[in-house]
Amino acid sequence: MIKVGIIGGTGYTGVELLRILVRHPEVTLKVITSRQESGQGVDVLFPSLRGLIDLQFSDPAQADLEQCDVVFFATPNGVAMHQAAALLAANVRIIDLSADFRIKDVALWEEWYGMKHAAHELVAEAVYGLPEVNREKVRHARLIANPGCYPTAVQLGFLPLIEAGVVDTDYLIADTKSGVSGAGRKAEVPILFAESADNFKSYGVPGHRHLPEIRQGLSERASKAVRLTFVPHLTPMIRGIHATLYARLTKEIDLQALYVDRYQDEPFVDVLPAGSHPETRSVRGSNICRLAVHRPQQGEMAVILSVTDNLVKGAAGQAVQNMNIMYGLTETTGIDFVPLLP
Repeated sequence: MIKVGIIGGTGYTGVELLRILVRHPEVTLKVITSRQESGQGVDVLFPSLRGLIDLQFSDPAQADLEQCDVVFFATPNGVAMHQAAALLAANVRIIDLSADFRIKDVALWEEWYGMKHAAHELVAEAVYGLPEVNREKVRHARLIANPGCYPTAVQLGFLPLIEAGVVDTDYLIADTKSGVSGAGRKAEVPILFAESADNFKSYGVPGHRHLPEIRQGLSERASKAVRLTFVPHLTPMIRGIHATLYARLTKEIDLQALYVDRYQDEPFVDVLPAGSHPETRSVRGSNICRLAVHRPQQGEMAVILSVTDNLVKGAAGQAVQNMNIMYGLTETTGIDFVPLLP
């Protein structure tokens, strides 16, 4: 059994990890930390887990994390980078759901995240945990930088076009929408029910923190710098990412065949039949990314529709997918959920 610890177990990604891992057949949960909830039973804070877990939250300063085989960081940005080195030295593997190790250019990371990086030496080692690109690197990694929610949906949507070299990489557009859980489990006015319900708005248009992460991933696959306009929106739903992606074609190609061929062996990417329009509710609660490809009026623009659950394939589910790969398990173990409907 894989002995697992979770640092930061009270946020939405933390409780999503708990929901998944309590039923994972190859996992034993050993430690779950929360400074504020230390000493309280996990099932007291999260009654949905009653009868499934008997652990209490531990103070992170006193938690025996070195007893674990792997530790998930479900923490705000800037936490994992201070604790990673000590855990790695104790032969504990790390899967970080924050952004601390996603961007290889440390100066760029510091510019976008507004703080000094505390573990420069580990950034180069960290493997970016998008299995559909880095599966073999994930298999042998000690430190995984789990992708962000928007970057997962956008990169999976653009990748076949980029890899095939059939689009103008100077003019890519990602028009994206997210449910309010993407902002985290916190009390802020913009995500209060009375503010976000019956409303729709864009944000971060001058620049969003996920932009350099997406550019980095796409540029690596293109073997050159790509230019991307990325506009996120907040929608009045709890879960879900919908990315509408635009790219100008530079070569004639069968788009449907391109996507089907690229993802035919990927257990968590579903390419829908030609002409489809995927809905966020079709992936709710699942680790699936559903894609549909269009070429309106047979013109020069490819339009790709990509939907995911931001808390599963966009966070906790993908993290467990990476763990499965790291430990040589069947990749779908513990995360082969059927989406929820309605």
